Amino acid sequence: MLRALLKAMRPKQWLKNGFVFLALVFDEKLLQPGPTVRTVLAFVMFCLASSSVYLLNDLVDREKDRQHPTKQHRPLASGTLSPQVAVVAAIISALISLLAAFWLGFGFGLVIASYLVLNIAYSFWLKHIVIIDVFLVASFYLLRVVAGVFLVQAERFSPWLYILITLLALFIAIGKRHHELTLLGEDNANAHRSSLEEYNQRLLDSMIVMLTSAATIAYSLYTFSAPNLPANHTMMLTIPFVLYFFFRYLYLIYVRHEGGEPEELLFRDRPLLACVALWGLAVVVVLYVF
Repeated sequence: MLRALLKAMRPKQWLKNGFVFLALVFDEKLLQPGPTVRTVLAFVMFCLASSSVYLLNDLVDREKDRQHPTKQHRPLASGTLSPQVAVVAAIISALISLLAAFWLGFGFGLVIASYLVLNIAYSFWLKHIVIIDVFLVASFYLLRVVAGVFLVQAERFSPWLYILITLLALFIAIGKRHHELTLLGEDNANAHRSSLEEYNQRLLDSMIVMLTSAATIAYSLYTFSAPNLPANHTMMLTIPFVLYFFFRYLYLIYVRHEGGEPEELLFRDRPLLACVALWGLAVVVVLYVF
């Protein structure tokens, strides 16, 4: 049961909580012990909070997950984890993350509280509303970034990065909807998620094109207009990595028909992982060397 509980808490998806480190890196405080320790603790708190949310979501969706070709193997859907244990674990994880978050800082505590409340609303109601559902998913990524800004007391975190993270999160969320429609078929997708009845491939394709273009432009503008970047515009050298990321992700969506679990896709696809790693290395070199 412990193994089933750990699997239900989805440790693979804790990768998303890495967005809390963006403020630490881009505010150039990566080498300062205080902000770094607080950010690491924030990462742990988000892991607990997100795990409580995953347990809640799987509890609510376990009947529909049994009709999904891959989600039917999740512990709650398959019956390897009892709902009672999941409820207790979700409550304990949420309480620990919430109390520890307010101990780290009042602003951070409010962010974690907002994250939990919005996820509860999403699990029970908002994920069934077309378009609103993907905006809520994007807000969960953005809240992680905001949490990092509060904790490191960022002074030079460019507003362009908020825009970019929102566009990127929407791109990933819509890519996931595209994968679900491809996997389940437009006629059967409603049985798994009611909002999918309102989507079709043409709409999602148009959204993906728009978001890819907007995110690329936003990042390009950031690289030479943000005031805290090197005056020699060396951050512009990271633009090819961003372009490759989007091209590779589109290839995985449209050619390989993947994109259902972005965090697993990142580790499974070596070119995509290498691109993200090289982009991160390039950003650190530009910010901390040049």
